[in-house]
Amino acid sequence: MLQLLGCFKNVFTFVEINKKALEKAQIIEILRGSGLKKTPVRVAVLAALMGNNTALSQPQLEALFGQHESRITIYRVLRDLEEAHLIHRIYDKDGVAKYALYKHNHAHNHVHFNCTTCNDLVCLEAFEIEIPTLPQGYKMNAVRYTVEGICQKCDKI
Repeated sequence: MLQLLGCFKNVFTFVEINKKALEKAQIIEILRGSGLKKTPVRVAVLAALMGNNTALSQPQLEALFGQHESRITIYRVLRDLEEAHLIHRIYDKDGVAKYALYKHNHAHNHVHFNCTTCNDLVCLEAFEIEIPTLPQGYKMNAVRYTVEGICQKCDKI
């Protein structure tokens, strides 16, 4: 029985390694498709955002990377990824900028949910919002629609 469990552990490890390799290959392809060069920090930031269900702030990314990457480098990577329309910026209930991947090549016209307990911020892509038509002479910079409440995780506490 222990030998069988060890075999499963190796299979899970193999699957996890292959998943990470697939994600890295996918990230490199995403960067190429956007015209951005592949750098270790860009790959790491995209991998961190791909690996989270919630949007992450720059300080959260800095904590993930520890002393390996400077604050300025991470800021520049976030700016470049946002300008390339690979990620989008969302402000949480406290006004802190957080970042999430654009998924399914959609425009940024979906609802966000911000938990008032844990402050997690998630994209609710199933709920699209209609972009308003503005009167002539007006230019739109952004439309933000964030629902605040208690997430499933905090509701169970």
